[in-house]
Amino acid sequence: AAVAQCVRGALRPRYPLLSFSLRTSPRLLCVATQQKNTGQNLEEDQSQSQNEQKIEPSTAEKILTEEKGKLEEQLKEVTDKYKRALADAENVRQRSQKLVEEAKLYGIQSFCKDLLEVADILEKATESVPKEEIKDENPHLKSLYEGLVMTEVQIQKVFKKHGLLRLNPVGAKFDPYEHEALFHAPMEGKEPGTIALVSKIGYKLHGRTLRPALVGVVKDA
Repeated sequence: AAVAQCVRGALRPRYPLLSFSLRTSPRLLCVATQQKNTGQNLEEDQSQSQNEQKIEPSTAEKILTEEKGKLEEQLKEVTDKYKRALADAENVRQRSQKLVEEAKLYGIQSFCKDLLEVADILEKATESVPKEEIKDENPHLKSLYEGLVMTEVQIQKVFKKHGLLRLNPVGAKFDPYEHEALFHAPMEGKEPGTIALVSKIGYKLHGRTLRPALVGVVKDA
C-alpha cells in the first residue's frame, strides 16, 4: 500500500487517469516502473557503448594519420635521393662522354706537334730553291722541287683531314690566344695592333691552338 501511494504521488501530475487504476493494481505499477527503469538503463548502456565506439575510431584514425604522415615523409626522402642519384649518374655519363670525345679529337695532339716540324722543313726546302733555276735545263732540280711541293700539298691535306689547320695571320688583328709576338714596330700604312710579319706558321687542332704563330705586330709611331 505504501509503494502504491508513492507511485501514485509521483505519477499524479502527469497521469491523472492512471491514479485511479493503480489503486486496484499496485503490483502492476511496480512491474511497469521496473520495466521503465530497465529500459532507461538499456538506453544509457547503448549510448555509452556508442560513445566508446566513437572514441575508439577517433584514436585509430589519429594513429593511422600519423603513420601516413611518416610514410609520406619517407617516400619524399627516398624520391629525392633517387632523383639526386639519377642527376649524379647523368652528370658522370656526360663528363665521361666529353672526355672520350676529347680523347678522340686531341689524342693525336703530340703526334701532330711532331709532324709540324716535318711540315716546316718541307716549307723551308721549297722556299730555298731559286725559282729562276727551275727550268727544263735543270730536270733534276725541277723534279726535286716538284716532288717537295707535292709532298707539302699532300701533308697539308692530311692535316686538314684530321682537323689540323694552318695559321698565317698576315694583316689580321693580334690575338694572344693564337699568336705570339716576337717584336712590335711602327710601320707606315699599317694599322696599329695588326700583324705585319709571320715568322713561323701556327696551327690549330679542332679549333684549339696547337702552336701559336710567331709574328711581328705593328705599333703606334
